[in-house]
Amino acid sequence: MMLDAIKSLSKRQKVLLMAFLSLVFNITYGLGNAVLGILSHSWWFLTVAAYYIILSIMRFAVVLYEKKNRRRNRQNEIFIKRFSGLMFLFLSIILTGTVFLTVKQDIGTKFHEVVMITIATYTFTKIVFAIIKLCKSKQDGSPLLTTVRNISLADAVVSVFSLQRSMLTSFEGMAPADIRLFNVLTGSGVCLVIIVLGLNLMRKDTKNGKNENR
Repeated sequence: MMLDAIKSLSKRQKVLLMAFLSLVFNITYGLGNAVLGILSHSWWFLTVAAYYIILSIMRFAVVLYEKKNRRRNRQNEIFIKRFSGLMFLFLSIILTGTVFLTVKQDIGTKFHEVVMITIATYTFTKIVFAIIKLCKSKQDGSPLLTTVRNISLADAVVSVFSLQRSMLTSFEGMAPADIRLFNVLTGSGVCLVIIVLGLNLMRKDTKNGKNENR
């Protein structure tokens, strides 16, 4: 019955359902890292917690809007979109701190090779789907769906950064200096992507400029 109920949902409702499920995960993961950071006095866990809490705020804004507004209001959706763009810029600042801590403290979780291959497969699948869905959202023309999929892509690219850190730690053969260099390059690239996504959400859509001003 649950599968039938999901199948009966519209495309928009399915996207927002996934946003809600991701919201629950982000809140749980963020609070877990916050507790670890406080107990262990670790700035690393606190920055990771801050990152996921910001993602949670953005997803919460989207889910709350959809729940409170039965009828689609483009102007309100544009406000949510631009608010999320601003939060992306705050997120880039936190990620910069995360990259700094990674380089300074050589932070990275070591896993077994099989576990790393599994994580890598999941991460790359996640980012491919995020990119595909983001491209589709431009065709839909919905500011809210564009916001949701930008958030998903931001989540995915940071997962790539986390994956790289763990891979460089788990697989031997690379010098510490090279590991730090790769972490700086990948981390900087991720921060740049987050900034671009934020600016993209905040910019005025020239195709729908007249609608935005109404």
